[in-house]
Amino acid sequence: MTQEIDPPLSTMPENSPKLPITTSTATSKNKKLTLIPLIFLIYFEVAGGPYGEEPAVQSAGPLFAILGFLIFPFIWSVPEALITAELSTTFPGNGGFVIWADKAFGPFWGSLMGTWKFLSGVINIASFPVLCISYMEKLFPIFSSGVPRFMAILVATLLLSFLNYTGLTIVGYAAVVLGVVSLAPFLIMSLIAIPKIQPHRWISLGQKGVKKDWNLFFNTLFWNLNFWDNVSTLAGEVESPQKTFPLALFSAVIFTCLGYIIPLLAVTGAVSVDQREWETGFMANAAEIICGKWLKFWIEIGAVLSAIGLFEAQLSSSAFQLLGMAELAFLPKFFGLRSKWFNTPWVGILLSTAISLGMSYMNFTDIISSANFLYSLGMFLEFSSFIWLRRKFPLIKRPYRVPMKLPGLVIMCLIPCVFLVFIMAIATKIVFLISGLMTVGAIGWYFLIKICRSKKWLKFNDVDIYVEEPIVG
Repeated sequence: MTQEIDPPLSTMPENSPKLPITTSTATSKNKKLTLIPLIFLIYFEVAGGPYGEEPAVQSAGPLFAILGFLIFPFIWSVPEALITAELSTTFPGNGGFVIWADKAFGPFWGSLMGTWKFLSGVINIASFPVLCISYMEKLFPIFSSGVPRFMAILVATLLLSFLNYTGLTIVGYAAVVLGVVSLAPFLIMSLIAIPKIQPHRWISLGQKGVKKDWNLFFNTLFWNLNFWDNVSTLAGEVESPQKTFPLALFSAVIFTCLGYIIPLLAVTGAVSVDQREWETGFMANAAEIICGKWLKFWIEIGAVLSAIGLFEAQLSSSAFQLLGMAELAFLPKFFGLRSKWFNTPWVGILLSTAISLGMSYMNFTDIISSANFLYSLGMFLEFSSFIWLRRKFPLIKRPYRVPMKLPGLVIMCLIPCVFLVFIMAIATKIVFLISGLMTVGAIGWYFLIKICRSKKWLKFNDVDIYVEEPIVG
């Protein structure tokens, strides 16, 4: 079948006819994602609730944590969401950011982008069962170590992967339910906390004798507020992506920022405890202090539900990215296989699950830092692709266009790039080693695939996702 989109040709006028692109016929069997499920999927790609924001207070104190979650969205989340909205609507397809890098700089960079983003995604996925078990062990201490913890992570990962296999539409509506149930206790806690808030606690620079850990602080901010572009790999599964994507992204940005800052203000203002107690999971303890054990239990259950939503959303993006790369012939056709029963990319789900399961037994901080480092490399390339595509194809029709000229766009991209440099500079040796080895592997993978294609050792799609064909009306 063919789907009509605008051709990436700089010579085409804004009102030019559309060119067809070849897509998988299986896609038409899917029920397309609509606005509300897409908003919650984006929300779970990025946040999933204030679970995991506690280390920002532990590492730098209340004031810096509050300022971080107030300011960071404007220098990172908003620019990334704007870029994703423009490029996803201009170049829709399950390849997402792989398409952008390929169109900007060629297949080598498209392949490298795909590998960096895929690996950062599946490493990030590994953190969610760990986060889930971190909350569960407060209710069931048996999960704190040893074989029970190992088995809990294994079983949770396999069950959640099977849920993803049942279909993206189910995952989308499940995200809506999970989002409402997991956020409700924080709203209740914040309302009950209002009379107990003492505003002077918000301006505390931290407890005396507690050394600030800027590595943990900035990695916590970055981990909680990135991955906005992951949803671009689902563009081929969205109903009317040119209209739906921008609205869903902007709604999710507002939703996410409020979901972080309101509970943070409530708890830091109403609760006075040793700063070192602000480790992952402290929000549940704060709920008990403010409201009682019943709300602590709800938040701990909500953490599990949030981890499920985060896992499902990001596993979907990783799996559909591999499907999109197969459609683009960056990967063999095998990676684009869909389930006969659920029409989901089962090869992508299986491979993503296997890698994330292997990574899930790393130290939680190392998981976050490794994902952030690889993601930073991909974001440098993504910002560069965005600027270059504006210059390379100035006349292409953009259903959504960031309302700035090229100099303003350069400034908008440079600000988060400075932060990326900082995130990479403070990485530990183990993170440098893991990321370096994976990058070398990514380069080797590109040339291996190139040889396989030229020698016809494996089957690849014959047609790229964008092909120049006769203009149709």
